[in-house]
Amino acid sequence: QENCNYNIEAFDNVGYGAYMMDELAKAMGEEGEYVCMVGFLTTASHMEWTQAAIDRQKEKYPNMKLIDIERVETEDSMEIAYEKAKELLKTYPDLKGFLGTSSYDAPGAGKAITELGLAGKAVSVGTSVTSCCADQLSNDSMAAALCWDPATAGYVMNELAQMVLEGRESEIVDGLNLGQEGYESLTVNGKYLKGEGWIVITKENMGDYNF
Repeated sequence: QENCNYNIEAFDNVGYGAYMMDELAKAMGEEGEYVCMVGFLTTASHMEWTQAAIDRQKEKYPNMKLIDIERVETEDSMEIAYEKAKELLKTYPDLKGFLGTSSYDAPGAGKAITELGLAGKAVSVGTSVTSCCADQLSNDSMAAALCWDPATAGYVMNELAQMVLEGRESEIVDGLNLGQEGYESLTVNGKYLKGEGWIVITKENMGDYNF
Protein backbone atom coordinates (compact mmCIF):
# COMPACT_ATOMS: atom_id res chain seq x y z
CA GLN A 1 0.00 0.00 0.00
CA GLU A 2 1.41 3.38 -1.05
CA ASN A 3 -0.44 6.07 0.84
CA CYS A 4 -0.23 4.88 4.41
CA ASN A 5 2.23 5.07 7.28
CA TYR A 6 1.37 1.59 8.53
CA ASN A 7 -0.99 -1.24 7.64
CA ILE A 8 -2.07 -3.45 10.53
CA GLU A 9 -3.76 -6.79 9.89
CA ALA A 10 -5.55 -8.99 12.42
CA PHE A 11 -3.54 -11.98 11.23
CA ASP A 12 -1.37 -13.55 8.59
CA ASN A 13 -3.40 -15.49 6.00
CA VAL A 14 -1.28 -18.62 6.33
CA GLY A 15 -1.58 -18.60 10.11
CA TYR A 16 -5.34 -18.14 9.94
CA GLY A 17 -5.85 -20.96 7.45
CA ALA A 18 -3.75 -23.31 9.57
CA TYR A 19 -5.75 -22.36 12.66
CA MET A 20 -9.02 -23.09 10.87
CA MET A 21 -7.72 -26.57 10.08
CA ASP A 22 -6.78 -27.10 13.72
CA GLU A 23 -10.38 -26.32 14.69
CA LEU A 24 -11.79 -28.63 12.01
CA ALA A 25 -9.42 -31.42 13.02
CA LYS A 26 -10.53 -31.06 16.63
CA ALA A 27 -14.20 -31.26 15.61
CA MET A 28 -13.52 -34.34 13.43
CA GLY A 29 -11.43 -36.18 15.99
CA GLU A 30 -8.45 -35.75 13.63
CA GLU A 31 -9.71 -38.35 11.16
CA GLY A 32 -12.00 -38.73 8.19
CA GLU A 33 -12.75 -37.11 4.84
CA TYR A 34 -13.22 -33.37 4.46
CA VAL A 35 -13.85 -30.76 1.77
CA CYS A 36 -13.00 -27.05 1.45
CA MET A 37 -15.41 -24.35 0.31
CA VAL A 38 -14.55 -20.89 -1.03
CA GLY A 39 -16.77 -17.96 -1.97
CA PHE A 40 -15.10 -17.59 -5.36
CA LEU A 41 -12.06 -19.28 -6.86
CA THR A 42 -10.82 -15.76 -7.63
CA THR A 43 -11.00 -14.57 -3.99
CA ALA A 44 -7.31 -14.46 -3.08
CA SER A 45 -7.73 -14.55 0.70
CA HIS A 46 -10.10 -17.55 0.56
CA MET A 47 -7.68 -19.43 -1.66
CA GLU A 48 -4.74 -18.63 0.64
CA TRP A 49 -6.63 -19.73 3.75
CA THR A 50 -7.67 -22.94 2.04
CA GLN A 51 -4.17 -23.80 0.85
CA ALA A 52 -2.75 -23.12 4.31
CA ALA A 53 -5.43 -25.36 5.83
CA ILE A 54 -4.68 -28.20 3.40
CA ASP A 55 -0.95 -27.84 4.06
CA ARG A 56 -1.60 -27.99 7.82
CA GLN A 57 -3.69 -31.14 7.42
CA LYS A 58 -0.98 -32.88 5.41
CA GLU A 59 1.65 -31.84 7.94
CA LYS A 60 -0.19 -32.55 11.18
CA TYR A 61 -3.27 -34.75 10.61
CA PRO A 62 -2.36 -37.84 8.57
CA ASN A 63 -5.66 -39.59 9.31
CA MET A 64 -7.67 -36.85 7.61
CA LYS A 65 -8.17 -36.91 3.84
CA LEU A 66 -9.22 -34.22 1.38
CA ILE A 67 -11.79 -35.54 -1.10
CA ASP A 68 -10.92 -35.40 -4.80
CA ILE A 69 -12.65 -32.02 -5.19
CA GLU A 70 -10.19 -29.64 -3.56
CA ARG A 71 -12.27 -26.46 -3.52
CA VAL A 72 -16.02 -26.04 -3.93
CA GLU A 73 -17.14 -22.59 -5.11
CA THR A 74 -20.25 -21.28 -3.36
CA GLU A 75 -20.53 -17.80 -4.92
CA ASP A 76 -20.64 -16.35 -1.39
CA SER A 77 -24.20 -17.66 -1.02
CA MET A 78 -25.59 -19.68 1.89
CA GLU A 79 -28.20 -21.25 -0.38
CA ILE A 80 -25.58 -22.42 -2.88
CA ALA A 81 -23.34 -23.67 -0.06
CA TYR A 82 -26.32 -25.59 1.33
CA GLU A 83 -27.24 -27.14 -2.03
CA LYS A 84 -23.65 -28.12 -2.83
CA ALA A 85 -23.12 -29.55 0.65
CA LYS A 86 -26.22 -31.71 0.24
CA GLU A 87 -24.90 -33.04 -3.07
CA LEU A 88 -21.48 -33.73 -1.56
CA LEU A 89 -22.91 -35.55 1.45
CA LYS A 90 -24.92 -37.80 -0.88
CA THR A 91 -22.01 -38.37 -3.28
CA TYR A 92 -19.41 -38.96 -0.56
CA PRO A 93 -21.10 -40.99 2.19
CA ASP A 94 -17.95 -40.92 4.34
CA LEU A 95 -17.62 -37.14 4.19
CA LYS A 96 -17.19 -35.92 7.74
CA GLY A 97 -16.02 -32.31 7.62
CA PHE A 98 -16.55 -29.01 5.79
CA LEU A 99 -14.07 -26.15 5.97
CA GLY A 100 -15.65 -22.88 4.85
CA THR A 101 -13.94 -19.59 4.01
CA SER A 102 -16.90 -17.41 3.01
CA SER A 103 -19.13 -16.32 5.90
CA TYR A 104 -21.93 -18.43 4.41
CA ASP A 105 -20.05 -21.66 3.64
CA ALA A 106 -19.99 -23.32 7.05
CA PRO A 107 -23.57 -22.31 7.97
CA GLY A 108 -24.81 -23.53 4.58
CA ALA A 109 -23.06 -26.85 5.09
CA GLY A 110 -24.45 -27.01 8.61
CA LYS A 111 -27.98 -26.56 7.27
CA ALA A 112 -27.43 -29.50 4.90
CA ILE A 113 -26.00 -31.64 7.71
CA THR A 114 -29.07 -30.93 9.84
CA GLU A 115 -31.56 -31.56 7.05
CA LEU A 116 -30.00 -34.93 6.21
CA GLY A 117 -29.97 -35.99 9.86
CA LEU A 118 -26.17 -36.16 10.00
CA ALA A 119 -25.52 -33.99 13.04
CA GLY A 120 -22.95 -35.84 15.13
CA LYS A 121 -21.60 -37.64 12.05
CA ALA A 122 -20.58 -34.62 9.97
CA VAL A 123 -19.63 -31.11 11.03
CA SER A 124 -18.60 -27.77 9.59
CA VAL A 125 -16.08 -25.14 10.69
CA GLY A 126 -15.22 -21.87 9.01
CA THR A 127 -15.16 -18.12 8.80
CA SER A 128 -18.51 -16.70 9.89
CA VAL A 129 -20.25 -14.50 12.44
CA THR A 130 -23.02 -15.20 14.92
CA SER A 131 -25.66 -13.36 12.90
CA CYS A 132 -25.10 -15.90 10.09
CA CYS A 133 -24.62 -19.12 12.00
CA ALA A 134 -26.29 -19.03 15.43
CA ASP A 135 -28.75 -21.80 14.49
CA GLN A 136 -26.00 -24.09 13.21
CA LEU A 137 -23.82 -23.52 16.27
CA SER A 138 -26.80 -24.21 18.52
CA ASN A 139 -27.64 -27.56 16.92
CA ASP A 140 -23.99 -28.71 16.66
CA SER A 141 -23.92 -28.94 12.86
CA MET A 142 -21.24 -26.24 13.13
CA ALA A 143 -18.48 -26.74 15.67
CA ALA A 144 -16.92 -23.29 15.42
CA ALA A 145 -17.03 -20.00 13.56
CA LEU A 146 -13.79 -18.08 13.16
CA CYS A 147 -13.48 -14.37 12.53
CA TRP A 148 -11.93 -11.24 13.98
CA ASP A 149 -13.50 -8.58 16.17
CA PRO A 150 -13.84 -5.31 14.19
CA ALA A 151 -14.05 -3.27 17.40
CA THR A 152 -10.70 -4.63 18.59
CA ALA A 153 -9.17 -4.01 15.16
CA GLY A 154 -10.40 -0.41 15.27
CA TYR A 155 -8.97 0.05 18.76
CA VAL A 156 -5.48 -1.13 17.85
CA MET A 157 -5.50 0.98 14.68
CA ASN A 158 -6.10 4.05 16.84
CA GLU A 159 -3.40 3.00 19.30
CA LEU A 160 -0.97 2.75 16.41
CA ALA A 161 -2.05 6.11 15.00
CA GLN A 162 -1.46 7.73 18.37
CA MET A 163 2.07 6.33 18.47
CA VAL A 164 2.76 7.87 15.05
CA LEU A 165 1.31 11.24 16.09
CA GLU A 166 3.44 11.23 19.24
CA GLY A 167 6.61 10.54 17.26
CA ARG A 168 7.12 7.08 18.77
CA GLU A 169 7.71 5.20 15.53
CA SER A 170 10.99 3.81 16.86
CA GLU A 171 8.87 1.65 19.20
CA ILE A 172 6.99 0.04 16.30
CA VAL A 173 9.10 -3.10 16.08
CA ASP A 174 8.64 -6.88 16.33
CA GLY A 175 6.91 -7.83 19.56
CA LEU A 176 4.93 -4.57 19.81
CA ASN A 177 2.08 -4.87 22.32
CA LEU A 178 -1.01 -2.80 21.55
CA GLY A 179 -2.87 -4.00 24.62
CA GLN A 180 -5.57 -6.18 23.06
CA GLU A 181 -5.88 -9.96 22.87
CA GLY A 182 -4.24 -11.19 19.67
CA TYR A 183 -2.25 -7.99 19.33
CA GLU A 184 0.15 -8.40 22.27
CA SER A 185 3.15 -9.44 20.17
CA LEU A 186 2.88 -8.13 16.63
CA THR A 187 5.08 -9.13 13.73
CA VAL A 188 6.44 -5.99 12.10
CA ASN A 189 7.85 -5.98 8.57
CA GLY A 190 8.47 -2.40 7.50
CA LYS A 191 5.09 -0.70 7.52
CA TYR A 192 3.16 -3.98 7.66
CA LEU A 193 2.04 -5.30 11.05
CA LYS A 194 0.33 -8.63 11.69
CA GLY A 195 -1.18 -10.10 14.83
CA GLU A 196 -3.01 -13.27 15.81
CA GLY A 197 -6.33 -11.58 16.31
CA TRP A 198 -8.66 -14.35 15.22
CA ILE A 199 -11.45 -15.40 17.55
CA VAL A 200 -13.29 -18.71 17.80
CA ILE A 201 -17.05 -18.59 18.34
CA THR A 202 -18.76 -21.73 19.66
CA LYS A 203 -22.16 -22.63 21.05
CA GLU A 204 -20.84 -21.88 24.52
CA ASN A 205 -19.55 -18.35 23.91
CA MET A 206 -21.60 -17.06 20.98
CA GLY A 207 -23.56 -14.76 23.29
CA ASP A 208 -20.36 -12.74 23.73
CA TYR A 209 -20.13 -11.94 20.01
CA ASN A 210 -23.38 -10.32 18.97
CA PHE A 211 -22.49 -9.29 15.43
